[in-house]
Amino acid sequence: MAEAILEDVVLAAPAPARPSQVEFEQLVKENQARIVRLALGMLRDRDAAEDVAQETFVRAYRFYETLRSDSALFTWLYRIAVNLCLDVQRKSRVRAAEPLEEIEESHEARDPSPTPERVVEIRELAKHAEAALDTLSPAHRAILLLREVEGLSYEEISRVLGVPKGTVMSRLHHARMNLQRACEELTG
Repeated sequence: MAEAILEDVVLAAPAPARPSQVEFEQLVKENQARIVRLALGMLRDRDAAEDVAQETFVRAYRFYETLRSDSALFTWLYRIAVNLCLDVQRKSRVRAAEPLEEIEESHEARDPSPTPERVVEIRELAKHAEAALDTLSPAHRAILLLREVEGLSYEEISRVLGVPKGTVMSRLHHARMNLQRACEELTG
């Protein structure tokens, strides 16, 4: 009789063990550039972005046991980073903007020989895009960066931001519309 009762008991899955130092260093190496790029896009300040990335990994290590095994690790890291960026923005309403061209140069391989006309064109576009992004709310900027820059799916963004998929789709639509409107006003 006691055996029948025990068979009906469902045991919870054990929390994941904290990774070894080598495993955690590998986790940082694999994800650091993405986290810095996301934070840089949200905060537009390299020092603040690097601080957020560092704090993201400190918290990830400290709270590793809270990671649910069904969650993707990078989604969990993005959620930590986005929340930290939003905290920084709330604490400091004055943001020092880093030009988008500097962001691109630090994270992408540039064409080694663009024409002078192309350089001027790219700089003009970057100025307009930067100004248009500055008009967006932090929530809209975050959702655009997660989708358009980082390439996350709606489901992944939903998990990162902790909102339903429908909310992600709605916010993304409104963010794109607001960005388009801002670009038209700046170039019109």
